Amino acid sequence: MNVLSFLKPTHEVILLYSDETLKAALDRMTEHRFTSIPVIDRANNYVGTLTEGDILHFVLQNIDCLNENEMEKLHVTDIKRHRDYEPISVNATMPLLLSKAKNENFVPVLDQHDKFIGIVTRKKLIEYFFEHNFMVL
Repeated sequence: MNVLSFLKPTHEVILLYSDETLKAALDRMTEHRFTSIPVIDRANNYVGTLTEGDILHFVLQNIDCLNENEMEKLHVTDIKRHRDYEPISVNATMPLLLSKAKNENFVPVLDQHDKFIGIVTRKKLIEYFFEHNFMVL
């Protein structure tokens, strides 16, 4: 079994580009009710993971000067991220994938050229194990 068995490819992933605005990030995360979202650049390089907490801390630190016009000028990369979800290689082992997924909503996956090719969601892994009776009691 390999990572590709569980991969949600880039074209199916709701994500942010690093040059998008804070307003776009808030809109996308609110629309999809996400607590975290992968961020990539236009060359498909994984930049990191933006979370609700990252945005909240940024807003609280800039509350005096932040309005809708300012949110249109700020980019996703202007927001300090507390911690990024560590990506894995498409060739990673299942134990590595599972160890990453136990702590995160999703695991970013990179190809042999370190380009973002999608994510593996914790939900997908759990569904697989339930379907195949790998239940731990």
